[in-house]
Amino acid sequence: MTNTLHRYGASPSFNDDYIVFAICCRGKNEKDALPRLKKFLHMAIPFKPVNLGDARNGGCLRPSAQLNPTNHWNRDMTPDFERVANGLDAPTTVAAVFDNRKAATDFIAQVKAENLGLSINVSTSVDNAVACCDETGLVRHSVGYSLGFEGKTEKLPNTQTLTLSTMCGHGMVSHSLAKKMIDWVKEGRRSPEEAVTYLARFCSCGVFNPSRARRILEDARRSMQ
Repeated sequence: MTNTLHRYGASPSFNDDYIVFAICCRGKNEKDALPRLKKFLHMAIPFKPVNLGDARNGGCLRPSAQLNPTNHWNRDMTPDFERVANGLDAPTTVAAVFDNRKAATDFIAQVKAENLGLSINVSTSVDNAVACCDETGLVRHSVGYSLGFEGKTEKLPNTQTLTLSTMCGHGMVSHSLAKKMIDWVKEGRRSPEEAVTYLARFCSCGVFNPSRARRILEDARRSMQ
């Protein structure tokens, strides 16, 4: 089970969205898990992830209590993957996010070869996950589905807003912020690249996908042309 199951979108919209998790089991194999989790994160970096994170400290773009709102628009937006890997200080869920299947599959193959003794979860569309398993010679252990939204769905935000905000499964990217970034990109007040970095900082576990978000914002901008 993973909160990334709640990512909104049709199956083809996940062709640039692959999240590979690693986690130990408390009471079973958490002994000496920290160096193995760090190794997982370091192993991911050569495969060029678009985000890297842990559930305690966040992803490669993070908020800062030391900066005021005016600094936020001009701060360094360079992802710092090494900081994430080196900064892991306790066993928790860690994740690497990729925007193409080859990178995700190659990384999974490397994780399989290293046999880290950790539970590995791949989150994407079912078809993409099956393809990753087939290409790496893995047998799928289980599959999880999100049942989606029920009730008064007419009160939900539009599909672009939902697609952006649900990329943080903990709900830390608000619908209002996602809608604001869409509007600002449409108005030319911010580029998709800038808007993506603002959104990604609020994802508390680092599974927000900047590439997918950039594509959504680009589509929103083109719709105004």
